[in-house]
Amino acid sequence: MQPSEPQPPQAWLPEVQPSGEQLRQELRPEPQRPQPPGAQPPQARPPEAQPTGQQPPQEPQPLQPPRARAPQPQSPQTQPPQPQPAAYGDEPVELPLAEPYELADLVPDTVLDGARCGAATLRAVSSRGESARRSGEPRRDALLTARFGAGPGALVMVALASGASGVSGVGGAEGAQRAARELCEWIGGAVGRSHARLINDLRTGNRSALKSGLQRLTDRGLGRLRARAAELGVDPAEYTAALRCLLLPADPACRTRVFFGAGDGGVFRLRAGAWQDLEPPGPEQDTVGGPVVGFGGTKRPTPQAAEAPATMSFGIATPGTGPAPGPAPVPAAGPFRFRASVARSGDVLLMCGGGLAGPLRGRPELAGHLAERWAQGEPPGLAAFLADTRTRVNGYAGYADDRTAAAVWEA
Repeated sequence: MQPSEPQPPQAWLPEVQPSGEQLRQELRPEPQRPQPPGAQPPQARPPEAQPTGQQPPQEPQPLQPPRARAPQPQSPQTQPPQPQPAAYGDEPVELPLAEPYELADLVPDTVLDGARCGAATLRAVSSRGESARRSGEPRRDALLTARFGAGPGALVMVALASGASGVSGVGGAEGAQRAARELCEWIGGAVGRSHARLINDLRTGNRSALKSGLQRLTDRGLGRLRARAAELGVDPAEYTAALRCLLLPADPACRTRVFFGAGDGGVFRLRAGAWQDLEPPGPEQDTVGGPVVGFGGTKRPTPQAAEAPATMSFGIATPGTGPAPGPAPVPAAGPFRFRASVARSGDVLLMCGGGLAGPLRGRPELAGHLAERWAQGEPPGLAAFLADTRTRVNGYAGYADDRTAAAVWEA
């Protein structure tokens, strides 16, 4: 077999470019041939498939009016109503109007206090409601914290009062706050003058004398407000206040806590992580049967000691024993409330006005929040206690009211 001869390399031929006349002939459209009668027009060819990765150009489509959707049938299950945000902000907006000759009547937006009292820790606050903060009205609630005496014989008293709401006489909110302050100061003065005898009754469990004397004291305080309303020429219902008071001995061996008052408000106890309402709504309910024993005293008081008028007179004569100076006692508009409670380690006692008692009774989520915050053992600081008592409850009308409260953490 003969080997193939090598082929000579082919020369590279340049591509011949068409002339201009050839290009014009190629681009010139072909003349359409006449179609015979009855012939079908030529069909358009389908578009050729595009290479992968390239999309055919889209022609713009005319805008179509939106079609009305048919109404969908509603589900039988309805969603629960969601809480609405509060109507007011949490920070003060307007300061109350001041009179140049009555500057002593100015009331701060918030009052905060606290102390150690024997085996207990006290926190107290009175804060203006959000409605008053927005409209520039003063706080209607009044708060008084005082210690009478020294050492184990000292007595701590907390008084809070809420002036009548919705009144227009005597300066409106200014008059309501003035009535609340006068009631707290007068009852506080009477308790201070008799604190030594009060401590003795608390230690010995003289419950009968405590209740009768404190009820006369409350009626006399309300009677003074009624007399003051007559001097001002206003309706006594506009110049009054709801009252709550706490008596707290400084002696660590005395674990008795006494609450008394009349009108709107409440006393609650947090024990083992659950709240107990010690003042359920309704008529007077004396939930402490018999004298309180076992908190410093070793024997029950004798009947003579329980009825001794000198023990809890507060300078007020017992009916039938002589004339009493000043205005006659006036029964409270609501039932008189009295509670003598023996504290246990870990208890939290809460006394508050209607602005906080209402949400606590009506909104379980607020009660649960405060129980979680306060059942941790250590009492909160003053700033934290203020923030807790101002917890907002959306969808509840009571967030606009003043909030005044005093709480005791038992060691």
